[in-house]
Amino acid sequence: MNQKLLTMNDFNLNCPLPIQDYPKILLAHGGGGKLMNQLIAKMFTPNFTPDSIIPHDSVLLNLTSNKIAFTTDSYVINPLFFPGGNIGELAIYGTVNDLAMSGSKPLYISLGFILEEGLDMEILWKIVQSIKQASLKTGVQIVTGDTKVVDKGKGDQIFINTSGIGIIEHEKIIAPPSIEIGDYILLNGDLGRHGIAIMATREGLEFESEIISDCAPLHQEVLDLLSKEIDIHCLRDLTRGGLASALNEIAHSANLKITIEEKNIKIQADVMGACEILGFDPLYVANEGRFIAFIPEKDINKALNILQNYNQNASIIGQVTDKIETQSRALVTLKSAIGSTRIIDMLSGEQLPRIC
Repeated sequence: MNQKLLTMNDFNLNCPLPIQDYPKILLAHGGGGKLMNQLIAKMFTPNFTPDSIIPHDSVLLNLTSNKIAFTTDSYVINPLFFPGGNIGELAIYGTVNDLAMSGSKPLYISLGFILEEGLDMEILWKIVQSIKQASLKTGVQIVTGDTKVVDKGKGDQIFINTSGIGIIEHEKIIAPPSIEIGDYILLNGDLGRHGIAIMATREGLEFESEIISDCAPLHQEVLDLLSKEIDIHCLRDLTRGGLASALNEIAHSANLKITIEEKNIKIQADVMGACEILGFDPLYVANEGRFIAFIPEKDINKALNILQNYNQNASIIGQVTDKIETQSRALVTLKSAIGSTRIIDMLSGEQLPRIC
């Protein structure tokens, strides 16, 4: 399913605050007085807060399930705007995706802004509009939030903290302990575009074609799998550390041996070329619209067909070959296109910092 890339022309960029008086964020915008209340009342509340929410120090929510998923995350990406998205969309989609990985239906998000003194008010307004569009697209409600302003030079324009709540309407335990020997590993698309898009923008690199981030919400794909009664054993989104780190985290937490096939992993030619030039391994490059699913053999072909309706690059990339007694023997290996085998280990640090 093709995702429409939102541009700044899709948003109403007319900031409701008097820009001529306050073109940049001041410390007073976080001081609890008139300017802070004006910022909240004119910029945040009309775009985020549902009419049913009563402004208060905490929000009252009515949940229709006894099982909920709860997550929190922070977004410090540099640059704020990149091909295919920005920090606002990333904050919503990233939180929605974390909730989706437990098989939940995302419902509510909290939003905390840490703003640096001197931030252009128009930049903040563009980010606010992106958040609004992303929340409408995903169907989540932003129900509570907070704003703080730090001294100039003590932040980097804007950081965003989120928490999210979703409801779980099934009895499955979608987590590493549910994985079984023989489970296949399904990847929902090509790898590496987000990290390389960020790197190219940050460093001013130009390639023959612009590399667009895969930043996108994943909950509909997961909910579709569940609605078709696919027996999902585990899900994991491939953000920091990419596919390799996600597989290693799962293997070590569930004492598994996993083998993946290089020939089945889709990577765009321009992304592969950029990785070769920059010395990156695309298996470790971050993604913001990709996940892996551990599915038993009986459901794997049906699951693949469902995900290929969203992205034709969805593929079966490997299998769980064994469960072992000790974590120290957990292992992820890759069969190369020429038939050799190598161990895929976890990096000690990040190839690309501040990509989310």
